[in-house]
Amino acid sequence: MKIRAGFHLGYECIQPTPMLLVLNIHPSRRADLLSEQVLTFDRPVEAWEYTDGFGNACSRIVAPPGLTTISTEFEIYDTGQADIVPVQAVQHAIKDLPDEVLVFLLGSRYCDIDRLSDFAWATFSSTPLGWARVQAICDFVHNHITFDYQKADVLRTAHGGFTDKSGVCRDFAHLAIALCRCMNIPARYCTGYLGDIGVPADPNPMDFSAWFEVFLGGHWHTADARHNTPRIGRILMATGRDATDVAMSTAFGPARLSRFEVITEEVP
Repeated sequence: MKIRAGFHLGYECIQPTPMLLVLNIHPSRRADLLSEQVLTFDRPVEAWEYTDGFGNACSRIVAPPGLTTISTEFEIYDTGQADIVPVQAVQHAIKDLPDEVLVFLLGSRYCDIDRLSDFAWATFSSTPLGWARVQAICDFVHNHITFDYQKADVLRTAHGGFTDKSGVCRDFAHLAIALCRCMNIPARYCTGYLGDIGVPADPNPMDFSAWFEVFLGGHWHTADARHNTPRIGRILMATGRDATDVAMSTAFGPARLSRFEVITEEVP
């Protein structure tokens, strides 16, 4: 399968504004590219690349005053297969986890596990260890939160999603991640492209998507509490502890997002 993806993002700044961008696809998917994936700017902007502490391909710029549009468009190979469901993947004892995985058991900016731990153990301690427990958590979150673009809130934490019972894909991911961590399952936040491939078209405008991964059986495995079914055509951009680590842009000064267009579609 061939997928075309990309975006056009417009930022308005009132002064020269340093920005960090997490807008490239993840290094693990670069071998699948069928065309170059580079960031372009509609004004002269110097950009330099770096790799963050989670292995994501990031960029730094100083956006000039006025409107700057950042774009990319590319084609990428995909197997066309749905997400693997690792039903036999075992849950590791904490003492057996690799050192670099331990950070994904801890609380973070949006995954306030200390406020959810008692509920998690009361609700999920009787479920089987491993993928069955992850699936039970996804089932709960999928049924507990109602998806609503109008209820998006960049300040909402996992506990906020738990109490508000509404939100967008990042809220599903944050709550599921926090509950997994409460149950000693390492979980990390993922952001990327997910088009309507193999499913009915969503009438809402295309957006980036959030899901998560769990560390079971020595590997990271995809999980998605919002859709709660294996999907086709995910294109990973970045992973981190939560949305803070993988924000598409972090501006060190006023920067208003005035244009937002995302493309993700199968090429016939």
